[in-house]
Amino acid sequence: MMHFVLEELLRTQSQAGEIYHEFLREDSMSVGIYQLAAGAVDGQQPHTEDEMYVVLKGSAQFCLEEENIGVKAGSILFVKAHAKHHFHSITEDLTVMVIFSPAEYSLRS
Repeated sequence: MMHFVLEELLRTQSQAGEIYHEFLREDSMSVGIYQLAAGAVDGQQPHTEDEMYVVLKGSAQFCLEEENIGVKAGSILFVKAHAKHHFHSITEDLTVMVIFSPAEYSLRS
């Protein structure tokens, strides 16, 4: 069993100065914390994996292909592999748990 504490993950992420901090990697999935400040630009490109976002904190708009939706703490989003998507109009610092399945290819060694 693995056990993670969000406060500790955020502290590690902050100390490393990362906007994305991966904390779990298995062949079947990878999981990380993604943070964007209010007003930031999300430069994501489509991924080759299915992806789930769980918004832990903040407020923004999320664009999936041509559809926009408002998101806030408690929002859960599913994005199919290869779909164009990004957060925008971030009005409150955003903290999001990101789950890739299978593990995100771009980070594999």
